[in-house]
Amino acid sequence: MTGFLSSDQKPDGYSLEELISVVRRELIVKSTKIVDDPRPQAQEVLENDIRIIGLLTECLHIADASSKLLKRSFGPHVEGQPRIGVN
Repeated sequence: MTGFLSSDQKPDGYSLEELISVVRRELIVKSTKIVDDPRPQAQEVLENDIRIIGLLTECLHIADASSKLLKRSFGPHVEGQPRIGVN
């Protein structure tokens, strides 16, 4: 596992919200390149991409809600100390 997410072992990693946002942004850019392609295959891929973008947006909202809950309940993250769970 590459380990993209920020953790005690990888403090320079990304937040889940950052990763979801990057993937969603790239998919939006990709989708704009096929939006005018009238072929049925391209339109099906576009429809799938639009659905995925919606799901990623929902994931982004859920991840943001979790981050806000953690911060509200346990304060800001302190390096080397998990707010919840075990090391």
